[in-house]
Amino acid sequence: MSFGFAPPQQVSPPASADPAARLGRTLEPAEWASAGIPLLRNPREVVAGLHDRHRPVPSTAIVAVLDTHERVAASASFTELTAAPDGWEFRNVLLAHLRRVIPHDLRLRAPVRTAVLLYCREGEPRWTETDGAWMWGLRDACTLHGLRCGAYIALTPNRWQVLGEGRGGRRPKTSSVAKPVTASRRTGAGHMEAGRTTAARPDSPRTDSPRRDSPHTDSPRTAAAVPVTQHRSAPRRTGGGAPEAHRHTAAR
Repeated sequence: MSFGFAPPQQVSPPASADPAARLGRTLEPAEWASAGIPLLRNPREVVAGLHDRHRPVPSTAIVAVLDTHERVAASASFTELTAAPDGWEFRNVLLAHLRRVIPHDLRLRAPVRTAVLLYCREGEPRWTETDGAWMWGLRDACTLHGLRCGAYIALTPNRWQVLGEGRGGRRPKTSSVAKPVTASRRTGAGHMEAGRTTAARPDSPRTDSPRRDSPHTDSPRTAAAVPVTQHRSAPRRTGGGAPEAHRHTAAR
């Protein structure tokens, strides 16, 4: 019997670093189209709303949960930079943000809310390997969160495009992100300040009527409340030196 040290076993790299496994976590456009992804009734309105809310820059992903009327129930934006896109990593980051902004629907028998993903990137709007990894991650994250997998939208410098469909548009696009946003659109304080400025204009309908605390108010109630003392005569003194009682004007 001999004793010795066994050579260390070769540790295999994680599955996410395996190029073959990474390519397996990608959805081709044909696979995405055959997955039964529900169509958006008004994709232009959804894209414009998410763009106005998050103002994405390149490499920004926006995941949003829509209710049955396609209104945004919750949304989150984040920046994801990776040299080798992996659907497994994208699935994890999407799931983390979904859990942070909205409760899961795993208790329901069938999903009622839909998750959509808008990814802002450079290049052309046609499908890329990064888009395929995001598609895979979105579909898997929706399954784990009890949501229905919705549309994937690529936002590029030229246009936005719902991949897997033939719908898209020129506005908004990546080049329009650098435009400054006024305070009245971004903060409630700006809205209130703008409202006060409008209400303080001289031609405003609210400033036509006189104020109640103005000294020149001619309302009937105020005039009746003022005592009439300017018509009373000065008291006359009698022979005994005591002042004579005042007599009312109407008693003369």
